Amino acid sequence: MMKRMIVIAGLLLAGAAQAQVSSQQIGNQTYYSDGTTATKVGNQTYFSNGTTAQQVGNQTYYSNGTTAQRVGNQTYYSNGTTAQQVGNHTYYSNGRVCQTIGNQRHCN
Repeated sequence: MMKRMIVIAGLLLAGAAQAQVSSQQIGNQTYYSDGTTATKVGNQTYFSNGTTAQQVGNQTYYSNGTTAQRVGNQTYYSNGTTAQQVGNHTYYSNGRVCQTIGNQRHCN
């Protein structure tokens, strides 16, 4: 569940800028290299930029109006972006690629 949230959080960060972003997960906290943090409590995730996300089954609802639906290894976002999980890599339709190794995540 947290891995999905990280993938989704990575997409939120990808939409903001195309700079390299990495993250580290420690318990229910995720720390991003751009200074953003995320805290997961139950099915809610609270981002330090004020955005929140609620996970309900395979759907995620963001406070900024974005929604995401996960089907198998594919995630479909309401903004038209898609993501495909292949092993420890996530490939986004906007060209971003993220790799997860242990509790570290690196994106181009």
